[in-house]
Amino acid sequence: MREYRPLGNTMFPPVVKNLLIINGIMFLASNVFGDSLGLDLNKWLGLYYFESPNFRVWQFFTHLFMHGNFAHIFSNMLALWMFGAVLENYFGSKRFLQYYIITGLGAALLHLGVQFVEVQSLKQHLSAATINEVLTNGASIVNRGMNYTDPDAAAYTAALFYPTVGASGAVFGLLLAFGMFFPNAMIYLYFFLPIKAKYFVILYGLFELFSGIANNPADNVAHFAHLGGMLFGYILIKVWKIRRPGDFLM
Repeated sequence: MREYRPLGNTMFPPVVKNLLIINGIMFLASNVFGDSLGLDLNKWLGLYYFESPNFRVWQFFTHLFMHGNFAHIFSNMLALWMFGAVLENYFGSKRFLQYYIITGLGAALLHLGVQFVEVQSLKQHLSAATINEVLTNGASIVNRGMNYTDPDAAAYTAALFYPTVGASGAVFGLLLAFGMFFPNAMIYLYFFLPIKAKYFVILYGLFELFSGIANNPADNVAHFAHLGGMLFGYILIKVWKIRRPGDFLM
């Protein structure tokens, strides 16, 4: 007997609908408050590295509802609706919400874990005076446009004072689940090129792994957070022992 209740075929199931609304409200609020009051919500709600003076525990959760620009939120919300609606209809709302939040938090943990390794490596090449200067004046240095000539100092400053925002980790968890439960469903790249979901997930995962290892500073994408969402999604599916729809056919 399954521990989740499928909803049928609802185009906007309740959790997906409310996640879309909350993300939209937060994006609007961040732009309105930023333009009218000069209040940077990303500073308070985006996820900072834990050694940063800006780090707060609640950011593990709140960063999932913050986005950098319109293209960022549009792509994430489109994927949330495309894959999330199908999965919520199949999982049921309670389990779907649990899956979404846990994969988002798992993505953040892996991202910070990778950051920890990178930061410790950077600190080995920096003097105590430079580390202290970054911790003391790093925020103002970022606001002035990152004018460090030492690339290690610049990378250390960026790690501590550039927040991670977005629902991408949880969205990649949804993508992994969709590929596992509906492997032969067709996904149309750029709304034109068809590819089966299982191949799309594999190729996208490999791309994220390659991009994360390449670690291009100009990339500005948390690739290991994406992989973290997929990893924790896979673990959850195995722990919960959720079977594919075809497994219920007699």
